[in-house]
Amino acid sequence: MTEYAILLVLVPLLPLFSALILLFSKLPKLWISIFAVGSVASVALISLFLNVIFWQQSDFVLTASLGTWINIAQLKVNFGLYLDPLSLVMITIVSGVGALIHLYSTGFMYQDNDLKRYFTYLNLFVSAMLFLVLADNLLLLYLGWEGVGLCSYLLIGFWYQDRKNNLAANKAFLMTRIGDTAMAIGLFLLFTQLGTLDIQEIQIKAHAVWSLNNDNNTMASLCCLLLLAGAVGKSAQLPLQNWLPDAMAGPTPVSALIHAATMVTAGIYLIARNSQLFQLAPDVLYLVALIGTFTLLLGASAAMVQTDLKRILAYSTISQLGYMFLALGVGAGASAVFHLMTHAFFKALLFLAAGALIYSLHHEHNIFKMGGLLKKLPVVAVSFSIGCAALASLPFTAGFFSKELILAQVIASGHSGLWWAAVLGAFITAFYSARLFFVVFLGQTQLSPNARPTKSMSLALVILSVLSLFGGIHPEGLKTLMPQLDTDGLSTLQHWLPIILPFIAISLAWWLFKTKRFGKPVPAFMQGVHQLVKSGWAFDHLYQTIIVSPFNTLCQVNKDDFIDLFYRLIEKTSGRLHMVFSKFQNGQLRRYNASLILFCILAFAWFISGELML
Repeated sequence: MTEYAILLVLVPLLPLFSALILLFSKLPKLWISIFAVGSVASVALISLFLNVIFWQQSDFVLTASLGTWINIAQLKVNFGLYLDPLSLVMITIVSGVGALIHLYSTGFMYQDNDLKRYFTYLNLFVSAMLFLVLADNLLLLYLGWEGVGLCSYLLIGFWYQDRKNNLAANKAFLMTRIGDTAMAIGLFLLFTQLGTLDIQEIQIKAHAVWSLNNDNNTMASLCCLLLLAGAVGKSAQLPLQNWLPDAMAGPTPVSALIHAATMVTAGIYLIARNSQLFQLAPDVLYLVALIGTFTLLLGASAAMVQTDLKRILAYSTISQLGYMFLALGVGAGASAVFHLMTHAFFKALLFLAAGALIYSLHHEHNIFKMGGLLKKLPVVAVSFSIGCAALASLPFTAGFFSKELILAQVIASGHSGLWWAAVLGAFITAFYSARLFFVVFLGQTQLSPNARPTKSMSLALVILSVLSLFGGIHPEGLKTLMPQLDTDGLSTLQHWLPIILPFIAISLAWWLFKTKRFGKPVPAFMQGVHQLVKSGWAFDHLYQTIIVSPFNTLCQVNKDDFIDLFYRLIEKTSGRLHMVFSKFQNGQLRRYNASLILFCILAFAWFISGELML
């Protein structure tokens, strides 16, 4: 194994070993923080070193193996790791942003009594995500996939003493299981059809078996649909998006990790990694684009009317993931992953800045109970303003370069309707970003800070602020791996409208803020629509009505399970026969004699009746 391969092996194993050490040891809080942060920071340094090594190479592959996992007949699965430009970008995001979130957590969670349990879960989360993005086969990828699902459940319900946190964790776990089940079926189907689970072999064999020239490509579409279902569940897209806003129940750094660097990006990575397979199913790719478009509008509109700070950012994440799905659907995978990278920077910044606000303001979440914090919390204010600017895709921020590239790719693909929807989503995004910043930092003072962010929290905010401003460098390897569409033919309107619209949206938000329209009661004729949008377009109510309530009713009707009745009858019959026969075995000699005579008579009668019938 080469020295670089050894480094590659260390990437997922370091946080895993750290989690095991934390789990089985009794360390003081300082050493817990050192082990947890040090392991992920070490992975971040390894990732940076690998970036330097392969900086001049846009087309490279580095492999490593941890041994054989399964070797049965035709099924051979290794613990194989595969590094190429796509997985290098992903491990850099996961480890880099993850290390900053770990650093931030040392200050945010230091007073918590369960700090060891928290960092154990967090390191296991990072390790599972690294296995997911480095796996060279779909089964190992699925192991990491389920690992991040488990860790998200544990971290969302971390403060399990509060029942609503448990319910939020259950909701996230169960809703993502829907997509995970479909994805597992897709893996079985791919293996039966192509005879392998190796990701690269699947791309090659799929083109050989399911060529686009072949009219019978239904199987390719079915496999892609099943993988898409898994991606929809993990990345919180329609119709499985409504678990993500409730996932805010966990500690704020957990929200940052889930939304920025790990779990919700898994679906984007899955489709990008299998982009050649999805090219064989253009109808499924168009469905990906449609799902992304409707999701980005749903998330943006819901974020516009929220009052809870973290829920605004949660719906914002749903919307931004919709942009990534849209880019994947129109054949711009490199742009989708590029936006995934920049989004990780500014969304982690926004969540950690929001955590600093909550930390400093008596754990208050309502933005209309904040206000006037520009001078009172200057580091948080500057960090939050940079995050909002990148989210609104203002020029010269990281978010500007990635989102504008997606819009250009969409119009270049010829889907003008999807482009107009995405432009509308960008306008709404800029509006609610400005509304959020104006109300929290420039509004009338409601609460005074009772604490200040710690040095570790402030350092993480500063680094993420720099990345959100200057992190818009498109990795060249992505362009080689997933070629982009030609955008030279954009009209003046198509070029300038997405740039101008955010400024119009911010101006509108400023006017509404100065005229004190924000926070006022909604007019009576708009209350129904407002409540509908605020509830995330009532998907919780819809699922409660058409799935949960009928299921509960059916369970109530069938509480005495008719299938169980048969087995209970056997049980009762056996019990009664036992009671009858036990009367002949009570230790009294007369009973034994009587039972012998009785059963002899019965046996003789049965024998005689048989002879007579013959």
